[in-house]
Amino acid sequence: MGIEIERKFLLASDAWKDDVEKSLNMRQGYLSHDAQSSVRVRICDDRADINVKSTRDGIYRLEYEYPIPMQDAQELLSQVAHRPLVEKTRHVLYVADHCWEIDEFHGDNAGLIVAEIELASVDERFYRPDWLGEEISTDARYYNSNLSKLPYKYWAEDS
Repeated sequence: MGIEIERKFLLASDAWKDDVEKSLNMRQGYLSHDAQSSVRVRICDDRADINVKSTRDGIYRLEYEYPIPMQDAQELLSQVAHRPLVEKTRHVLYVADHCWEIDEFHGDNAGLIVAEIELASVDERFYRPDWLGEEISTDARYYNSNLSKLPYKYWAEDS
């Protein structure tokens, strides 16, 4: 069984940019998404995957991900996936033995930047860099599947 334990944060500053080790371009679309689960297709640079997630409490999820042929991913994104697609650049950096992924969103979600860290357990302790802001792990508005239904540009002023 695949398990993902992830914490998400808004950013307090852009000081993280100095430590970026690599950046990846992502385009993803949802074939199915509701309060309980989602099925997503993602193209990340030259790799394509299909992903199934089941949300439990916003931090702990069941997750399964498998590579698929690039042509299949492109067809699914162009012909099947719900609109809008989620487009982002993922910046990867390491702080105190943990990998941080900073997602900088584009398109209808432009202006949103989210930091994510995957943990081995729900109660795992980790160093919180000064650039971390408010935790949003359980705020469903920030789930990528929900950003494809109600993009950031429609509610950013309200937050």
